[in-house]
Amino acid sequence: MTTLENRPNTALLVVDVQKGVVGAAHERDAVVANVGALVGKARQEGVPVVWVQHSDERQLPKGSDKWRIVPELSPGDAEPLVEKHYGDSFEGTSLETVLSGLGVGRGDRCVHPQHAPRRVRQGIRRDPGQRRPHHGRFD
Repeated sequence: MTTLENRPNTALLVVDVQKGVVGAAHERDAVVANVGALVGKARQEGVPVVWVQHSDERQLPKGSDKWRIVPELSPGDAEPLVEKHYGDSFEGTSLETVLSGLGVGRGDRCVHPQHAPRRVRQGIRRDPGQRRPHHGRFD
């Protein structure tokens, strides 16, 4: 687990769980139910939930039905919603600002640090002998 200095908190990031992204996914209902369970547990334990929603002109136009978060899930009124336009959830978004504001600097490497921009991964070291955790774990 990585912790950024002066940012000891953890958040649950819900990324791209939209109709046009997961609509035809393998075991879609099970995946969405698992995300819903994780969101419920995070809320119950007071862990911030941050939603990231992708849009692009070709496949997920903002406001379209495909762009909407699946109906089984819905961001809470006080939960941040970050809009993104690139595959990287940090590029061109307010995600780093949102996480910093929540004091979030802990991660379990579900997203490999090499995929994050340099300014976010500074100081992050991963022991090559460590196994990566399964996606969707929240304990």
